[in-house]
Amino acid sequence: MKKIQLISILGISLLSLFSCEEENDRADGHGNFEATETIISAESNGKLMAFDLAEGQQLAQGSYIGYIDTIPLALKREQLMVSKELIASRSKGVLSQINVLNAQLAAATVNKTRVENLIRENAGTQKQLDDINGEMDVIRQQIRSIEIQNAPVMTELKNIDVQIKQVADQIAKSKIINPVNGTVLSKYAEVNEITSFGRPLYKIADLSTLELRVYISATQLSSVKIGQEVQIKIDTNAEMESFTGIVTWIASEAEFTPKIIQTKEERVALVYAIKVSVKNDGRLKIGMPAEMTLSTN
Repeated sequence: MKKIQLISILGISLLSLFSCEEENDRADGHGNFEATETIISAESNGKLMAFDLAEGQQLAQGSYIGYIDTIPLALKREQLMVSKELIASRSKGVLSQINVLNAQLAAATVNKTRVENLIRENAGTQKQLDDINGEMDVIRQQIRSIEIQNAPVMTELKNIDVQIKQVADQIAKSKIINPVNGTVLSKYAEVNEITSFGRPLYKIADLSTLELRVYISATQLSSVKIGQEVQIKIDTNAEMESFTGIVTWIASEAEFTPKIIQTKEERVALVYAIKVSVKNDGRLKIGMPAEMTLSTN
């Protein structure tokens, strides 16, 4: 009888111990890992001539990936250059006329100075000065008239210069340059395919650091602050593996409890989302579930 009582007491003690350990090991929040995914799209139209890319490949910012056919753009640029030369030749003729008139105006200015000196010495007449002033006014009017005639030509030249710059910009955008550091997640195009402006080419994300989105209850909110270190655990074949995370964001408004999320208090109707930044050693994947513990006992 005493043995039975002893076994019962021992069993109750072990059950209580396991219950305490289970309560202590209970996570404060559950969630899934996320990453900032960027979809890189084509910025030009044409045939994809080169596209050196593979899923899972590590890319650095500024890496050259490939290019889209630029022959039509190059031909258009040459056509614009020829048009510019033709218009510029017309403008040169007009400008030569203006140069001749400016030379005549300079000579008339010299003569005017001489006549004014003669008048001061009573060796010249007012009529001579008036004639020179009239001649200078005529030359100025001729210059203004030619400048007005040349204005449309100059406008055409400026318009062509703008078009040449636009074509040069399109040629530059035909080169596919990777804009961010990261790992290629998906590839949407292949070499020799016809692409168009805005068509997705590949998707990339920086997997060196992932974010775990976790939902916590209002009672836990006072225990969390930005910059705080928390413990993150993921499931493995043998046991739970731990990582250290940093709280980087806390929602300012509460949300209704999502059906797939378990919180520490299951009856809480509203929860707050937080984001935890976790350094990835290669074992963490996008969408992988994990649990967060605010403090360890």
